[in-house]
Amino acid sequence: MAKFQDLKTAVAENLHDGDTVAFEGFTHLIPHAAAHEAIRQGRRDLTLIRMTPDVVYDQMIGMGMAKKLVFSYAGNPGVGLLRRLRDAVENGWPNRPEVEEHSHAAMANAYGAGAAGLPCAIFRGYLGAGLEAVNANIKRVACPFTGEMLAAVPSVRPDVSFVHAQKADRKGNVLVEGIIGIQKEAVLAAKRAVVTVEEIVDDFDDVHANACILPRWTITAVCEVPGGAHPSYAHGYYERDNKSYLEWDKVAADRETFKAWMKEHVLDAKPEDFADRVAHLRSVA
Repeated sequence: MAKFQDLKTAVAENLHDGDTVAFEGFTHLIPHAAAHEAIRQGRRDLTLIRMTPDVVYDQMIGMGMAKKLVFSYAGNPGVGLLRRLRDAVENGWPNRPEVEEHSHAAMANAYGAGAAGLPCAIFRGYLGAGLEAVNANIKRVACPFTGEMLAAVPSVRPDVSFVHAQKADRKGNVLVEGIIGIQKEAVLAAKRAVVTVEEIVDDFDDVHANACILPRWTITAVCEVPGGAHPSYAHGYYERDNKSYLEWDKVAADRETFKAWMKEHVLDAKPEDFADRVAHLRSVA
């Protein structure tokens, strides 16, 4: 059952060294504030799961938090590669995480299987692809009804999932609007779920019929962190900060520049700073 906490407390209680953790959001609602708090608390030996690792995982990898990466597609959206990820994999700086790469379809199905409490996901996929040669967790199984050979991957069942959303009501139910991505499944698949939100409201009185609502019994902690998705956008609250993504490519290209940026903007910062970062971006996104 969801309880309301400040972000520092929620991360301290729910994320531990050695955990398997997902920080999910697709295009928007990426939980940067939660990830930054995990960085400040110095978590280590994490298995980081995400459908599309981008800047937020580049930062976590560069800070030496990742023991293993489970993902599909990694890159700085609209810009290029993730330089801290590449440095870690190719040069072992600051460490060399294990890599388990999948397709988007595999990750989506794996989250869905995890949410359903199943041990694996079975689907049509990887035909003509080369990932099977480098990923031992991609298997082939025969359909017991038709004999068709299908792909199988382990389900994703994180110890804890972090997502960002627009609103929570005072009972702890959470409203997610706009592009949903895999956030719902990430929450349902996890043992624990921490949700940061733009605001806490009395009720969802203007919600359209197809909105995604995460009921309070699926959530461990709710934290009010306005701007907590920056530099990604939050539909209805603020736009995507494209300038920040472009700047990150330069920051991440050099180890010393990266460390200085992380000290100023993450290690010496606090969750409340995110509200100021989106002040000039606020609009009906």
